[in-house]
Amino acid sequence: MAGSSLLVLIDDIATILDDVSVLSKVAAKKTAGVLGDDLAVNAEQVSGVKADRELPVVWAVAKGSFRNKCILVPAALLISVVAPWLITPLLMLGGLFLCYEGFEKLAHPLLHSKAEDDAHQKALLDRAADPARDPLQEEKTKINGAIRTDFILSAEIIVITLGTVADAVFSTQVLVVTTIALVMTVGVYGLVAGIIKMDDAGLYLSQREGEGVVTGLLRWLGRFLLGFAPWLMKALGIVGTLAMFMVGGGILVHGLHPVEVVIEHVVAAGSGIAAIGPAIHFAGPTLLAALFGVVAGALTLAVVAAVQRVRGKGAAH
Repeated sequence: MAGSSLLVLIDDIATILDDVSVLSKVAAKKTAGVLGDDLAVNAEQVSGVKADRELPVVWAVAKGSFRNKCILVPAALLISVVAPWLITPLLMLGGLFLCYEGFEKLAHPLLHSKAEDDAHQKALLDRAADPARDPLQEEKTKINGAIRTDFILSAEIIVITLGTVADAVFSTQVLVVTTIALVMTVGVYGLVAGIIKMDDAGLYLSQREGEGVVTGLLRWLGRFLLGFAPWLMKALGIVGTLAMFMVGGGILVHGLHPVEVVIEHVVAAGSGIAAIGPAIHFAGPTLLAALFGVVAGALTLAVVAAVQRVRGKGAAH
């Protein structure tokens, strides 16, 4: 009896771990949009500090991110037990926020003139050249700002993950949400550290002295890294923005059944076209969900702008 009970226990554990593995992969895919944005935002947040302080700043923000997860993960699991009906509304709000944030990035050139951007850049340069400034205080301010940003992005990741495992047993929810929280934190800040030190590595390799094929290849690799680093930051921003619409739009479409039905009918009709039918069947749902995300983001931005104008007028009076 004891032996059979042990085998049953082992089988249950194996089943739970298998479920955790599968659900973690699904959750990781769904949080990819936030991850791309998270990388770009955090790399930008910690840029501008002295080279020898970059890694300590990343480590300080990473510790703050772990503290954020220690608050958010138990809160999310508590919601799943006490008020599971809140998961879908929170998930929809998270998707809407992703679409809003993505469209805000697209609309930035239209909402802010080049003169405003130039003035902001000049203010940053003037502050950097000010001999009276306190670098340690500025560093602390950057760290606190990055941790606040991380809290919002972490909340999005955890809500999306919780929505993925909402129908699973509680033990699986705990393992999946905790796994995603840890993996995302380690992955994001490990990659951020690599990205911001890429130019230093490139400079070091490009200045290698000596002759030979290997040394020449190392110098070439260094020059490549120096040129690639800024392009990588731009690419992360673009990919992150696209992924926000894909993930956020997908969440909204899944939560709005009539919209989901319309998209299914459109894809089904397009799938019958001889030349491009297979492509429409494969990519159509994702692209249409992303397009819906763009529309939702635009409407949300318009509402937020209108509210800000009304509040501004109220404050003026």
